[in-house]
Amino acid sequence: MRYVLLTHNDLDGVSCGILAKLAFGEHVDVHYHSVNSLDYHVEHMMKEQNESKETSKIYITDLSVNKENEARLKKFVLSGGLVQLIDHHKTALHFNEYDWGYVKVEDSEGMLASATSLFYHHLDEHNLLEKRPAISEYVELVRQYDTWEWERKKNIKAKRLNDLFFLQSIDEFEQSMIARLSNQDHFSFDEFEEKLLDIEERKTERYIKRKKRELVQAFIGDKCMGIVHAESYHSELGNELGKEHPHLDCISIINMGNKKIGFRTIHDEIDVSEIASKYGGGGHAKAAGCSLTQDAYKEFIEKPFPLKPLKIDSPHNKMNIKQHCSLYENYEKDQYLLYKDKEDIWKVEKNHQQLSNHFTSYEDAERFIKRSFSVFLSKDEKLLHYLIDSYDQEKIEKR
Repeated sequence: MRYVLLTHNDLDGVSCGILAKLAFGEHVDVHYHSVNSLDYHVEHMMKEQNESKETSKIYITDLSVNKENEARLKKFVLSGGLVQLIDHHKTALHFNEYDWGYVKVEDSEGMLASATSLFYHHLDEHNLLEKRPAISEYVELVRQYDTWEWERKKNIKAKRLNDLFFLQSIDEFEQSMIARLSNQDHFSFDEFEEKLLDIEERKTERYIKRKKRELVQAFIGDKCMGIVHAESYHSELGNELGKEHPHLDCISIINMGNKKIGFRTIHDEIDVSEIASKYGGGGHAKAAGCSLTQDAYKEFIEKPFPLKPLKIDSPHNKMNIKQHCSLYENYEKDQYLLYKDKEDIWKVEKNHQQLSNHFTSYEDAERFIKRSFSVFLSKDEKLLHYLIDSYDQEKIEKR
């Protein structure tokens, strides 16, 4: 029997291709796809399968098909065709209604799944690929990177695997990994790759540092988003910007070259796949994407275009520091003082006038002014001048 694998063209999807070639060798044809190109291929393949007498089993991993192709696959299976769809995105959960659908976001213990980990389990369960330490270690690195679990576990090796993937063509990476997983007892990088990855890490840091100066803030619907244009390092950039600006619900990363938007969040209560689905996309709770449709263009490019980039908080302060009496400002030269009263309630002054908003924590107070007024932490001397002005005003009022 021949096998056909249609899979995504990112690390998780390509790793499914690597496992397929380890399992089936020359008996499998692997095709790598973007989200948009898969449906064209499936539609064409269904027409070919109806005309062909050759039996092939079709695997689809890390991607799901549209409603029209769902119906075609259903009809194909009912007529005796062999299909197995394996995915881990919650937007594909409805495929579990079919015998040929296997979609799992997480296991019974709450561990997030990747397409590679699910496909590896499938191949092992059906005695199509024998588990070996090197393959299992590789699959776990892919799973940790794709689910962003590597950061919580501080497993930099998973991130470096993805870096290596982007430094090579898919063919080069695929051939290298197949040879390595076939011959090594345990998965590792060679000395040249380690040096190359060190250089790439420094390059990534410089790129992110530059992009931090280009981030703008805008409300889209009820979400306060950071918007930045970038062609590379989307996951690393989204994560870094999210940590530096925790008041933002998510980071929207626009790639005009391929007309895509990526969404990233560091917040457990935000599901960016729901945002992406509004524009025909999907993905995970913390990482998702969509095409740059006309509606998306208006919301994420046209409307925010006049906005100035967010300024970063003053980094070298000795007095005007967070969790204390702190002064913020914005482009309009308005000043906002956060301070705690005798009852441990955080209050906000705007240009020496107290606002009605009260907060039980500094974080909530800062989040409010950053989201409402796009402020940044002022330098030390501005806090001193503000406090002196407040004292002078108080003296005048007492006269």
